[in-house]
Amino acid sequence: MDWFRDLMGRIRDQIGSRIGRVLGPQIARMHGAVDPHLKQLRVHYNRLEPREKLLVRIAGGLLAVFLIYNLIYLPVVDLRAGLNDRVADRQRELAEVRAMTRTYLHLESELAVARKRTVPGGRDFSLFSVVEKALSDSVGRDKLGSITPGVDRKVADGMVEYSVDLQLTNLSLPQLVDALYRLQTLPVPVGVSTIHIRRRFQDPHSYDVDMTCVALAKNA
Repeated sequence: MDWFRDLMGRIRDQIGSRIGRVLGPQIARMHGAVDPHLKQLRVHYNRLEPREKLLVRIAGGLLAVFLIYNLIYLPVVDLRAGLNDRVADRQRELAEVRAMTRTYLHLESELAVARKRTVPGGRDFSLFSVVEKALSDSVGRDKLGSITPGVDRKVADGMVEYSVDLQLTNLSLPQLVDALYRLQTLPVPVGVSTIHIRRRFQDPHSYDVDMTCVALAKNA
């Protein structure tokens, strides 16, 4: 470590000597140009009356305060305000990143649950048949106004969503509850993604229902 300190000391000395050789003449010229003016100012100051000297000192003090305020204080305040703004921006960005991380983890957990709640994939499974049979057994085939298979949709890597759009007509409230309960308690996981219930104009105690049933399957 001693040899390293000696080396660094020699490097500093060489740099200092080079800077002195480069800047020395310039500093000397500046000193030579400014020194006569300073001598003249001192001569004029010494010729002033005590009262005038006091006013000059007061003016010099005010000028010094002005320069310190504008050249030192204000830049420091601006720098501190800028640092505070940058810290606040970083804190907001960190909060946003944490919120996005929580959202990502929540969606990832939901996707993991969805992957476990899947129906058999391939041509052996028909969501249309499952839903049609369940509703025919619960509310009767005559209540099925229409039932139409939807378009299979890829929702994630290796996951496909099957859908069925259907309309139930002239249901009583107990029948509507029974139909929804039957869909939720099927041996395979079938969900209701959208539902719209309308009270019938002819009979206020009967309802028409439009809904979409969906099921997730692993892509075969």
